[in-house]
Amino acid sequence: MLIQASAGFGMLYRLDLTKAAMELLSALIERQEPGGEVNASQAELGARVGLSRNSANTAMSLLESRNLVLRPEDRKYRTYYLHPYVASYASQEELEEAIEDAAERIEAGELPEITAPLYETAPPKRQSQPLRAVRAAG
Repeated sequence: MLIQASAGFGMLYRLDLTKAAMELLSALIERQEPGGEVNASQAELGARVGLSRNSANTAMSLLESRNLVLRPEDRKYRTYYLHPYVASYASQEELEEAIEDAAERIEAGELPEITAPLYETAPPKRQSQPLRAVRAAG
């Protein structure tokens, strides 16, 4: 059984991911090896969750832009890596070591942080309006 890092999951709601991107991320998490390596084509991953090739490509681009999915420098076909903050590990010790290493690599500029979109203005606050009775038609 793999142990899932949860540091990145606490901020998933802030990443503004589409439904397709969430489904593709789920397929990546399911197919990963300990440490976050995923050896599967984008088409295989998309088909696993019922996405067309185009939808899978768009979703993967979004996951990569948020740094949830990392590609090797040589962009090796069929190889993806989950960010260490959302990857799974074989033991608690591996998890702790990977998170500590990732934090050091982020600080040194060697590993990108998971990024949330920046908005120029905050979304409007919800206006609370009192409920009122509505007369039924008829």
